[in-house]
Amino acid sequence: MHSKKIFGQFLILACAALVSIAHAQKLPNVMILATGGTIAGTGASSTTTVGYTAAKIGVEALIDAVPELKKVANVKGEQVFQIASENMNNDYWLKLSKRVNTLLAQSDVDGIVITHGTDTIEETAYFLDLTVHSKKPVVIVGSMRPSTAISADGPINLYNAVLLAGSQEAIGKGVLVTLNDQINAAREVTKTNTSTLDTFKTPELGFLGYIQGSKPFFYRQSTRKHTVDSEFDISKLDVLPQVDIVYGYANMNPIALNAFVAAGAKIVRASRVGQGIVARNGEADDDKLDFVVSDTLNAQKARILLMLALTKTSDTKEIQKIFYSY
Repeated sequence: MHSKKIFGQFLILACAALVSIAHAQKLPNVMILATGGTIAGTGASSTTTVGYTAAKIGVEALIDAVPELKKVANVKGEQVFQIASENMNNDYWLKLSKRVNTLLAQSDVDGIVITHGTDTIEETAYFLDLTVHSKKPVVIVGSMRPSTAISADGPINLYNAVLLAGSQEAIGKGVLVTLNDQINAAREVTKTNTSTLDTFKTPELGFLGYIQGSKPFFYRQSTRKHTVDSEFDISKLDVLPQVDIVYGYANMNPIALNAFVAAGAKIVRASRVGQGIVARNGEADDDKLDFVVSDTLNAQKARILLMLALTKTSDTKEIQKIFYSY
């Protein structure tokens, strides 16, 4: 009688284990690639929200801090590099994009989350939007407060990012940026405030959607070319063309601009206000000067598109067509 009771308990436990395995198999497989940033930062105390040290915590610690991730995805982590995002450069972009493309080509990866510092999130997101060739979701996430702060926003942002990367709704939407329960397109999002949690916005065109109740809600999507429709292939590139930014201002000294032009630089005109269309032949005779206008891209994103365009052509007319397509 006693042995039958034990056998019965074993059957119940075995069935529970099978249910757990079946549930795990139904969940999407999401890879988290960590690059550092504030989301991996630590401060001197729980009230330290400025003056903290970025890029201190590894990817496994980030995952362990959010046990709820197991409910929405089968998660694995990889530390690609560990930097503060102001140190992001072309070499890191090439390495990251190549790794993302490799992972998304695998049948056992349904989506990717990239943890990142906020200073250059919008630039990394746009670079990946132009160089990742997959419809599978790629979501970039960060935080405005370090992991040690009271009400740190990193854990909920990471949870939302994993949820989004594993969702059917995010497929084919291009590279996404999510913080503060909001979903933005890589091409259009920008950081608007140095410290507040709602810093990432698309001021005129608006968010793509929101995350609420552990579900993404999309209301629009970007119409410009991205990801699978992009012509840019960086798989064999080890270096990108050098492109710099010159800031315009009242009583501007032309020394820097003249030096770049003398060194052979071509010119793309962007607006420092960061919103609206830069009209061709509006503020300058672009046809006569052989300039390219950035359309609605801000300067930092125009730089990225120009670098990639220059890997295809140096014809300014063709580059202008690229700016009107991406």
